[in-house]
Amino acid sequence: MRLGLDYGGTKIEGLVLGPDGEERARARVATPRHDYAGGIRAIRGLMEQLEGVVGGKVTSVGIGVPGSVDRSTGRVSRGNSTWLNGHDLRGDLAAALERPVKVANDANCFALSEALDGAGTGAQVVFGAILGTGVGGGLVVHGRLVEGINAIAGEWGHIPLPDPTDDERPGPLCSCGRYGHTEAWLSGPSFTADFARRRGIPSAEAPSVQEIVALAETGDATAAETVTRFEDRLARSLATLVNILDPDVIVLGGGLSNIARLYKTVPPLMVPHIFGDRFNTRLLRNRHGDSSGVRGAAWL
Repeated sequence: MRLGLDYGGTKIEGLVLGPDGEERARARVATPRHDYAGGIRAIRGLMEQLEGVVGGKVTSVGIGVPGSVDRSTGRVSRGNSTWLNGHDLRGDLAAALERPVKVANDANCFALSEALDGAGTGAQVVFGAILGTGVGGGLVVHGRLVEGINAIAGEWGHIPLPDPTDDERPGPLCSCGRYGHTEAWLSGPSFTADFARRRGIPSAEAPSVQEIVALAETGDATAAETVTRFEDRLARSLATLVNILDPDVIVLGGGLSNIARLYKTVPPLMVPHIFGDRFNTRLLRNRHGDSSGVRGAAWL
């Protein structure tokens, strides 16, 4: 049996998968924030709890974390759970759990889950694109996660928005400190900030993404234009991924993946930006929702 763990800023979720991918048990505990050692203890307690539920021992452990994981040292960096940064989480967990442990970026875990038994099942090349508080992604080829020599494969959120218009230059400030990156345009906070700029209100007073989409459906001009701009920017960004990777499937995750119209409106907008005469890449909604990350961790 495999144990998957999703290390979030507020909770650590654990999931035990059987050999054929069926869920055997699931539980979560609060994340001991700013307490690295406390997090290790919480994970051990969570594993023991789940082993008690399934009545057996897990043989391997995978964990998804925010940030980048060095392939050689296992150290975490550039994550928003800052207390993990600089630590050999892989080695420390392996010692504490007395099990083999693999650690990967949480977006990579999402992509792996959706490629193996999710929306991308059976596809040779799957890109998982996260549109949430931030913008991230992961690449799976022939059922194997591709992390890259620098452990940053799939970080499409930190490339500039392709083909920017004059009013998109230099663009908003990205979380990494540079202007005009894809994350600065396509994340949830970026979506609501774009609406606020056009409405002439402070960003803090902007409606939620879901409320803006609902307003667009009722004919609100500012909301409708916000959604249309988002779709165009998403299309340009995903087209760049297609031109580089040529994936069979792109699976969307994160909160903005719940905007149902994207799967109809975005693919046609991608076509003018695709090199070549054919465009057969499918844009799909995720199958496992919020469970994709923890399932992908188990599959590591």
